[in-house]
Amino acid sequence: MTQKVIFQTLGTASGMQIGVATLNVEAALNALDLDMVRALSAQLKAWQTDDEIALVLLDGAGEKAFCAGGDVRALYQASKDAPGNIDTLAKVFFEEEYRLDYLIHEFGKPFMVWGDGIVMGGGLGLMAGASHRIATERSRIAMPEITIGLYPDVGGTYFLGHMPEKIGLFLGLTAFQMNGADALFAGTANYLLGSDDKEPLLDAIAEVSWDKDAAANHRRLSALLETRPTPSQDSFLASHQDEIARLCEGELTEIAARFAALDVEAKPEFKRPRDTFLAGSPLSAHIIWHQAIVGDEFSLDSCFLWELGVSVNCCAHGDFVEGVRALLIDKDRNPKWQFADVAAVPDDVVRRLLTSPWQGQPHPLADL
Repeated sequence: MTQKVIFQTLGTASGMQIGVATLNVEAALNALDLDMVRALSAQLKAWQTDDEIALVLLDGAGEKAFCAGGDVRALYQASKDAPGNIDTLAKVFFEEEYRLDYLIHEFGKPFMVWGDGIVMGGGLGLMAGASHRIATERSRIAMPEITIGLYPDVGGTYFLGHMPEKIGLFLGLTAFQMNGADALFAGTANYLLGSDDKEPLLDAIAEVSWDKDAAANHRRLSALLETRPTPSQDSFLASHQDEIARLCEGELTEIAARFAALDVEAKPEFKRPRDTFLAGSPLSAHIIWHQAIVGDEFSLDSCFLWELGVSVNCCAHGDFVEGVRALLIDKDRNPKWQFADVAAVPDDVVRRLLTSPWQGQPHPLADL
């Protein structure tokens, strides 16, 4: 049986080692399942406390994807089999996935993600917490959850909330696919390298004088990455920042009306984002709009606590089951959302989705 995550260590001239974790489910675009989450969590914790490990690299097998997200089919089946129940595989998966994402955010040692190819959903959750986030000219980075009745979780509340004005909200509502330059502008990447630079970079890393000082190793890795050649690429988000800010200003119903009124013949670059938003789950759109409000107010751990409640609510009461059915199970791409559009969604329905199911009880992530 193929090992879903491959772990190895690479020696360096300094005697210190580099921990390398490779997502190895190429046929599934390295999508995360619970076994992979658990394997990564265990090994990363071991490397975090191993004095011989100077830094960690996380990458994906093959040339198509770093990680295309989570294994939502399993979550779909569990949620479908127990409608209205929050204590399903979804709760277990999200809790353990968020713990893994939080571990990467708080890792301490340099943590490098090679975000080549597709980086979506849970893949971006892994990448966003890394200290050194590398995109390439082939990167396609997105949070497409509105298309399946979810919202940008895996810490998205935090990292989307800290993007330039309205960019995070735009990405959540439209599932816009960023290229490497977009990711650099938005902050989901902090380095843009050529896709063919991975092996030469590893060779260069092996020659660095690493030691047991994590802060110094951060500086060494940053200095090395800054010497690598950067591909030339334009950023749609940077060049359209003002227009995106105007589109995404105000109440959600106002935003939807502006998108609906867009002249996409004059602005063809906005056609796909517009169509995705207007065809996506209205419940998800409301969550994403509220998420943008709290994202720059909550601490990182508070974001993960908030997200766990919203995620299990989406699976139990929201549009998640229908969204996955339409996109990935029956593949008819014709979801029957609970509400026709964002204006039709009652406030009390939104409040229910945003309310923690553990009010008055210990939260599963209270120990973060």
